Amino acid sequence: MKIYLSGSIRGGREFQPIYKVIYKNLIENDHTVLAHHVASENVIETEKSLSNQDIYTQDVQWLKECDGVIAEVSLPSLGVGYEIAYALNLEKPVLALYNEERNPISAMILGNTSQYIIIRSYKQIEDLLKHVSLYLSKL
Repeated sequence: MKIYLSGSIRGGREFQPIYKVIYKNLIENDHTVLAHHVASENVIETEKSLSNQDIYTQDVQWLKECDGVIAEVSLPSLGVGYEIAYALNLEKPVLALYNEERNPISAMILGNTSQYIIIRSYKQIEDLLKHVSLYLSKL
Protein backbone atom coordinates (compact mmCIF):
# COMPACT_ATOMS: atom_id res chain seq x y z
CA MET A 1 0.00 0.00 0.00
CA LYS A 2 0.99 3.61 -0.47
CA ILE A 3 1.07 5.41 2.87
CA TYR A 4 1.58 9.16 3.22
CA LEU A 5 3.67 9.82 6.33
CA SER A 6 3.00 13.17 7.96
CA GLY A 7 4.94 14.87 10.73
CA SER A 8 6.23 18.29 11.62
CA ILE A 9 9.13 19.67 9.60
CA ARG A 10 9.24 23.45 9.91
CA GLY A 11 7.18 23.40 13.11
CA GLY A 12 9.92 21.51 14.94
CA ARG A 13 11.78 18.22 14.69
CA GLU A 14 11.39 16.96 18.26
CA PHE A 15 9.48 13.87 17.10
CA GLN A 16 11.72 12.99 14.13
CA PRO A 17 12.89 9.77 15.88
CA ILE A 18 9.24 8.70 16.12
CA TYR A 19 8.67 9.45 12.41
CA LYS A 20 11.70 7.28 11.67
CA VAL A 21 10.27 4.38 13.70
CA ILE A 22 6.99 4.59 11.78
CA TYR A 23 8.84 4.83 8.47
CA LYS A 24 11.01 1.78 9.21
CA ASN A 25 7.97 -0.22 10.30
CA LEU A 26 6.13 0.62 7.08
CA ILE A 27 9.12 -0.28 4.90
CA GLU A 28 9.71 -3.54 6.78
CA ASN A 29 6.09 -4.47 6.05
CA ASP A 30 6.48 -3.78 2.32
CA HIS A 31 4.54 -0.53 2.13
CA THR A 32 5.49 2.37 -0.10
CA VAL A 33 6.03 5.47 2.01
CA LEU A 34 5.15 8.74 0.37
CA ALA A 35 6.62 11.84 2.02
CA HIS A 36 9.19 9.54 3.60
CA HIS A 37 11.55 12.51 3.85
CA VAL A 38 9.71 13.57 7.03
CA ALA A 39 11.64 10.79 8.80
CA SER A 40 15.02 12.08 7.62
CA GLU A 41 17.32 13.94 9.98
CA ASN A 42 18.34 16.18 7.06
CA VAL A 43 14.91 17.05 5.67
CA ILE A 44 15.22 20.80 6.29
CA GLU A 45 18.49 20.89 4.35
CA THR A 46 17.01 18.73 1.58
CA GLU A 47 13.94 20.96 1.24
CA LYS A 48 16.12 24.02 0.64
CA SER A 49 16.57 22.84 -2.94
CA LEU A 50 12.80 22.98 -3.53
CA SER A 51 10.51 25.98 -3.79
CA ASN A 52 7.46 26.21 -1.55
CA GLN A 53 5.31 25.64 -4.67
CA ASP A 54 7.31 22.50 -5.52
CA ILE A 55 6.78 21.13 -2.02
CA TYR A 56 3.05 21.89 -2.10
CA THR A 57 2.57 20.35 -5.56
CA GLN A 58 4.54 17.23 -4.65
CA ASP A 59 2.73 16.70 -1.33
CA VAL A 60 -0.74 17.23 -2.82
CA GLN A 61 0.06 14.71 -5.56
CA TRP A 62 1.19 12.19 -2.96
CA LEU A 63 -1.98 12.76 -0.93
CA LYS A 64 -4.06 12.05 -4.03
CA GLU A 65 -2.07 8.86 -4.75
CA CYS A 66 -1.96 7.40 -1.26
CA ASP A 67 -4.15 4.68 0.19
CA GLY A 68 -3.98 6.23 3.65
CA VAL A 69 -2.24 8.79 5.85
CA ILE A 70 -0.38 8.25 9.09
CA ALA A 71 0.18 11.54 10.90
CA GLU A 72 2.09 12.03 14.14
CA VAL A 73 0.39 15.08 15.66
CA SER A 74 2.10 15.49 19.04
CA LEU A 75 3.89 18.61 17.84
CA PRO A 76 1.65 21.39 16.50
CA SER A 77 2.25 21.91 12.79
CA LEU A 78 0.27 23.93 10.27
CA GLY A 79 1.48 21.65 7.48
CA VAL A 80 0.40 18.45 9.21
CA GLY A 81 -3.02 19.93 9.97
CA TYR A 82 -3.38 21.00 6.35
CA GLU A 83 -2.37 17.54 5.10
CA ILE A 84 -4.91 15.87 7.39
CA ALA A 85 -7.70 18.20 6.25
CA TYR A 86 -6.75 17.69 2.61
CA ALA A 87 -6.73 13.91 3.01
CA LEU A 88 -10.09 13.91 4.80
CA ASN A 89 -11.54 16.04 2.01
CA LEU A 90 -10.38 13.33 -0.41
CA GLU A 91 -11.98 10.72 1.89
CA LYS A 92 -8.61 9.11 2.58
CA PRO A 93 -8.34 7.20 5.87
CA VAL A 94 -6.13 9.01 8.38
CA LEU A 95 -4.48 7.66 11.51
CA ALA A 96 -3.54 10.52 13.83
CA LEU A 97 -1.13 9.49 16.58
CA TYR A 98 -0.05 11.51 19.58
CA ASN A 99 2.08 10.99 22.64
CA GLU A 100 -0.12 10.96 25.77
CA GLU A 101 2.41 13.06 27.64
CA ARG A 102 2.06 15.95 25.19
CA ASN A 103 -0.59 18.49 26.00
CA PRO A 104 -2.62 19.98 24.57
CA ILE A 105 -3.37 18.32 21.27
CA SER A 106 -5.43 20.45 18.90
CA ALA A 107 -9.18 20.31 19.42
CA MET A 108 -9.46 20.35 15.62
CA ILE A 109 -7.88 16.90 15.67
CA LEU A 110 -9.30 15.47 18.91
CA GLY A 111 -12.79 16.79 18.21
CA ASN A 112 -12.96 15.60 14.61
CA THR A 113 -15.80 13.12 14.12
CA SER A 114 -15.13 12.28 10.47
CA GLN A 115 -15.56 8.62 9.67
CA TYR A 116 -12.19 8.79 7.89
CA ILE A 117 -10.03 9.67 10.90
CA ILE A 118 -8.82 7.44 13.70
CA ILE A 119 -7.14 9.20 16.62
CA ARG A 120 -4.95 7.19 18.97
CA SER A 121 -2.62 8.06 21.81
CA TYR A 122 0.49 6.17 22.79
CA LYS A 123 2.93 6.08 25.69
CA GLN A 124 5.49 3.63 24.33
CA ILE A 125 6.75 2.81 20.85
CA GLU A 126 5.11 -0.60 21.16
CA ASP A 127 1.70 1.07 21.61
CA LEU A 128 2.29 3.29 18.59
CA LEU A 129 3.26 0.32 16.40
CA LYS A 130 0.17 -1.62 17.50
CA HIS A 131 -2.01 1.29 16.40
CA VAL A 132 -0.20 1.43 13.05
CA SER A 133 -0.58 -2.32 12.52
CA LEU A 134 -4.29 -2.29 13.32
CA TYR A 135 -4.89 0.71 11.05
CA LEU A 136 -3.06 -0.95 8.16
CA SER A 137 -4.95 -4.21 8.62
CA LYS A 138 -8.21 -2.35 8.04
CA LEU A 139 -7.17 -0.50 4.87
